[in-house]
Amino acid sequence: MPAVSSAALTTAGLIGGYSTARATGNRPLGGAVLAVFGAAAFETARRRSGVGTAVAVTGTYLAAFGLSHPLAKKIGAWPAVLSTAAATAAAAVASGERGGT
Repeated sequence: MPAVSSAALTTAGLIGGYSTARATGNRPLGGAVLAVFGAAAFETARRRSGVGTAVAVTGTYLAAFGLSHPLAKKIGAWPAVLSTAAATAAAAVASGERGGT
């Protein structure tokens, strides 16, 4: 069975973390979701393409999370989350992560 890509994992982490925090009112729980998916994305990228790519994907993921907050003040929460998730997924794909397990 093929592994899930780091692009899919970072997208799920950003959207799922925000959704969880918003639905439950518990920001730490949303952060936990974000962390679990981030760790999975790191490990997936590391196994497929090496530590350098994994660090780049994870750094982009964390930057997107941080940038989504000020961006939300300008364009709204959901548009900020969706746009940063899309940008992070595009960066993961562009990083050259190789397919396979």
